[in-house]
Formats: sequence, structure tokens, C-alpha cells
Amino acid sequence: MSAVAVLRLPLSTDLSGFVSLLKRMQVPHRVSEEAGEQVLWAPETIADDVRSLYQRFPVGDPDHALPIVERPPAMGRPGFARQLRDSPATAAILLLCVIVAALTQLGDNLSALSALTFLDFSIHGQYIQFTPLADSLAAGQWWRLFTPMLIHFGFLHIAMNGMWYWELGRRIEMRQGSINLIGLSLLFSVVSNVAQYLFGGPSLFGGLSGVLYGLLGHVWIYQRMAPNPMYHMPRGVLVMMLVWLALCMSGLVSMMGFGQIANAAHVGGLLIGCLTGLLGGLWARRKQVA
Repeated sequence: MSAVAVLRLPLSTDLSGFVSLLKRMQVPHRVSEEAGEQVLWAPETIADDVRSLYQRFPVGDPDHALPIVERPPAMGRPGFARQLRDSPATAAILLLCVIVAALTQLGDNLSALSALTFLDFSIHGQYIQFTPLADSLAAGQWWRLFTPMLIHFGFLHIAMNGMWYWELGRRIEMRQGSINLIGLSLLFSVVSNVAQYLFGGPSLFGGLSGVLYGLLGHVWIYQRMAPNPMYHMPRGVLVMMLVWLALCMSGLVSMMGFGQIANAAHVGGLLIGCLTGLLGGLWARRKQVA
């Protein structure tokens, strides 16, 4: 990983406090003296984050007011068992997805599937009849607003969604806690499901992808407001996810044989995630400077 000159400052500038903050945040860096200046070097992928951090905390964080998740450097990357213990909510939601996948046989068991879909349905010959949402809600079936995120159609569907939820969910859980992750997941699920229903009409849809785009938007904007290594992601990840969203909306992905894509759920999840990231990031920044 190449390092770049992030800051060039006069030798009279005291960088000790800021360097201590970087060490506490476990940010790779080094300081050198060149041509009468002190130069702070950091990996190119996080250069902008380090500059932004210095603009807000030039003397560091002597009172340890920043909510930083610390991990002893000697521990290195924790093992899978440790990651499970550190991310119980992430693991629990993924386990629910696996259980639902088994019960519904990845969408083939229609009787089990109908209990969890956004709209209840019944099969009449070659036709499918949906029960109006208002009727289901009047009958107390409020879980239908959330449970489509647990449904997956095919092994690749659940494998890809599970991988990304594990990556994004753990970041949020470790920085903001298990309750916040669960609350955000449920919120993103409702918004993405309602968006898909409003724009796509009565249909069978499910999966974590709407929630994933919500988590992505949340982490993206939150990191812009309150930088922290826990929420740093390579720019290529964000670009890839947005490009994939654009391809899905263009219809190319469906034409390639991936089936119908719940584009409205993706867009709805991304928008609400950006909103929660903005609000949460502004609140975190306010606490940092208070």
C-alpha cells in the first residue's frame, strides 16, 4: 500500500497530540523531516480522511472524547469466533436468513414463503392472487413490513447478500452498537419494502439487498461527517455498489438472466441510509467538538 504526503507543516508545529490520536485510532502513518518541514505520511486510500481529521483535531484528542473502538495492535485481525462474539446482532440476523432459507427452500416452498412475504398470496392454477396489504395489517400481520429482508431466492442470492451484510453490519455494530444495527436494519427493511411495493406493484420480492444499500449509504455519509477507521471503506467498494445499482436500473442485469431486480428497494434503502448517516454523523460530530 503506497504512502503519500498528507500534511506538510513547519517544524514549529506541534504534531505530538495529533500523532497520539492516530496511534490510538490505529491509523498507519509516519512523520519525516524534509526541506525544513515535517511531513506526515499515510496510506493513499485514507489520505483525505486523515486531512479532514487534522482540520478538526489539530492538537489531537487529549481528553479522549472521540468514541474510538480500540483494539490492541498485538491482537491483529481477530479470529472468526471472536468476530461472532463482537458482532452478535449481525450474526443473529444472518442466522435468521439461513433458517428462513431452509424453511422456504430458497423460495420453492410457497406455503412457507407466503407467511413472510410483504403481501400474502395464494396460487390458483397458473395464477397468483395477492391479499391487499391493508387486509393483512388489519389482521395484525405487521411482521410483513420487515420479514421480506429474510427471504432469498437461490444460493447465490443469500451468499452475496450475507457476505455484504457481514461486512457492513459488523462495522456499524462495533461503532454504534447492536441495538442501533438492529434498528437501522428494520428501518431500512420497511422503507425499501414499501418503496418496492409502491413503485413495483403487487409482486414477490425479498432479500437483504435493500437493507444493504441502506447500510452502505449510512456508513458512507456518516464517515463523511465523522471520520473513523471503523467506517473507512476503499472508494472502489462504493463505486462498485453504485455502478451495480445503475446496471440493475438499466435492465441489463435482468437481461443477463439474474431475474427481476427490486430496483425501488435498492434506491429507497440507499436514500434512507444516506439520511440516517447524515443525522448520525452530524450528531457524532457535535459530540466530538462539544
